[in-house]
Formats: sequence, structure tokens, C-alpha cells
Amino acid sequence: MKGGFQIIRIWGIPIRIHFSWLLVFGLVTWSLAAGYFPHEYPGWAGRTYWAVGAVTALVFFASVLVHELGHSWVALRNRIPIRGITLFIFGGVAQIAREPSAAGAELRIALAGPATSFALAGLFAGTWWLVREVPVLAAPTIWLARINSMMALFNLVPGFPLDGGRLLRALLWRWTGSQRRASEAASTIGQLVAFGFIGLGILMVLGGNVIGGMWITFIGWFLQNAAAASYAEADIREMLRAVRVGQVMTRSCPRVELDWSLDRVIRDEVLGAGRRCFAVTEDGRLVGLLTLHDIKAIPKDRWATVTVRQTMLPGDKVITVTPETDLLAALERMDDTDVAQMPVVEAGVLLGLVAREHVLRYVRARAELGI
Repeated sequence: MKGGFQIIRIWGIPIRIHFSWLLVFGLVTWSLAAGYFPHEYPGWAGRTYWAVGAVTALVFFASVLVHELGHSWVALRNRIPIRGITLFIFGGVAQIAREPSAAGAELRIALAGPATSFALAGLFAGTWWLVREVPVLAAPTIWLARINSMMALFNLVPGFPLDGGRLLRALLWRWTGSQRRASEAASTIGQLVAFGFIGLGILMVLGGNVIGGMWITFIGWFLQNAAAASYAEADIREMLRAVRVGQVMTRSCPRVELDWSLDRVIRDEVLGAGRRCFAVTEDGRLVGLLTLHDIKAIPKDRWATVTVRQTMLPGDKVITVTPETDLLAALERMDDTDVAQMPVVEAGVLLGLVAREHVLRYVRARAELGI
């Protein structure tokens, strides 16, 4: 998902196009202009087929985006941040910053996407009825009505992480009272569904439908990998809930003085010691936080005269955790505030620092030990 480019922001959510989307956009346009429209509506000029095909493909992917915005709108209403929405070869994905805290929220977020697609299908069907006597308008609207209905139905397949799989997880979560058990069950069912897609795709290839079979097999492979990753994620999340920040944090937290120049910080701490984040303290209490990102925002020719006090994030704006905060909550807080580390404070006194790398090191060590 890293390859691509941003096209717009909606509700503050960055909307990105992955490079693989360009391939599938071309394929959809070609299949409509060279196959579906000439078969269903013969007699148009060649340029008309390609123009209508390209516009229809664009509206289709706009429908995919609206589907993901449906998920995002409900997530935002449940105070769950959205990092971004990416359109890619299999459609679209909304990157939710953290898992819902309750089964009801999971259920509402999962239902929002298919409900949006069904609503779009109804909208396009109604439009087709109004313009059905105008072929160049009727052709794309009826196709869009069908494809949105199919998209909604496909997403309701109980294969995690499809919307249907998330609906299943929400129902299991409500029934068992355990998010972990629900996630593991939904992921297992998701992998079985994915293997079903792979098997169906192979049968289609053997039956002569090579392109369709390979596509179904590829979708199954993608779903199987996503379901397996979700299963592993559920285990890691449960493990992090049982670990406290105090068990992994570093107490050797680099500190700088309020009156130090940025030049001195760069020379002695960044280049000299390879550090990137600094606590600013006064009489042992945290009064601010200085990061490499903050320093880079200041022009280099001013580093010699600008001080830490002028550049740091003031203490009242610094997001902190305590030694008793669980690692999962700390990691989610880092995600929400888009930082890589957080000061660990108790009773106003700075005790140390916890960073993403500490969490990753802990997970890696447990994996190596097999515990």
C-alpha cells in the first residue's frame, strides 16, 4: 500500500491511489468498451464506447470510494481515527487506526459499507429508469446499479477481513464476550472461505475460463493472507494488553536544557549520540518534548540562535503514559497522535520513555523464545 499518490482529502482523511489501481482501471475500461457495451448496445461509434467505458470505470471507482467513506463516517462517529483510504487493485481499503472497543461499534462500521453500496445501487437503478430511453446514459447506469449490488453482496461473504467477516466477528464477540476468541474464529472461517475461492478459481481454469479463474484464485490468495495476518494480530493485541509500559520502557531518557541552542542539540545529541527525541525537564519535572521533526521545521541558518524553549512542544500538550498503562493502549495512543515515542510520567515526574521500537523489540523477543 506504500506505492501511490494522494489525490484529495475528505473529512481530513487522505485519499490515495495505489499504482495497481491504474492497471485495474485500464482493464475495467477495456472490458466495458470492447466487450460489454458493444454486446449490449451495438451500433455506437468506437470513440463513444471508449468514452462511456472510461467514464463508467471512473464512476465505479468513485462508488468504491463512497463505500469506504461509509465505513469511515461511522468509525469517526465512534471516535475511531482513519489514517487514510487507498484505492487499489481489489477495490478500496479504509485504514482504521485502531480496533473498535465494543462489538456494537464493530457491527455498525462493518454494516456501513454494504449499506452504502446497496444505496448506490438503488440510486443508479432509479437513474436508469429515468434515462432508459437514452442509451449512452442507460448503459452505464444499469451496469453501475448491478456492479454496486454485486460489490455489496460480495463484501457480505463471511470471509474476514471482508465486511461479512467483520459482521461475523462482531456477532461472535457479542455472543462470547471475548474479542480475541471472536477474532480467531472469524479469521479461521475467513481462511476457509479464502481456500474455497482458490479451489473455485482452479476449477474455473481447468474448465477453460483461464482469466476469470486466475482472478478468483488471486482474490482467494489475497483473502487468505489477510485472514492469517488478522489471526496473528489478534494474538499480538492480546499479548500487549497483558504487558505494562513499565516492563519495556527505557529509563535512560535523553534530556536537554531549556536554554540549549538547537545547534548544540544537533552536535552533541543527534549526531554525537544518534538520538531523535528528548525530554525537556526542570527540577525533574517534564516541561516539554523536543523531537528531530520539531528541529527540522526550523531553518538550518537559525539553529545557532534558536533555543530548545522556543522549539519544544510544551508540557501541557505532550501526550504521556504511566508505567501501569498497557502496551496496546500506549501503541494506540502513539498511532492516534502520530508519534513514535511517549514520555512515561508518574505524579508529574518523568520516569523514562517508551517507543514503538521498544514494543517491536519485546514482540520479537517473545517470538524468538516461543512464548
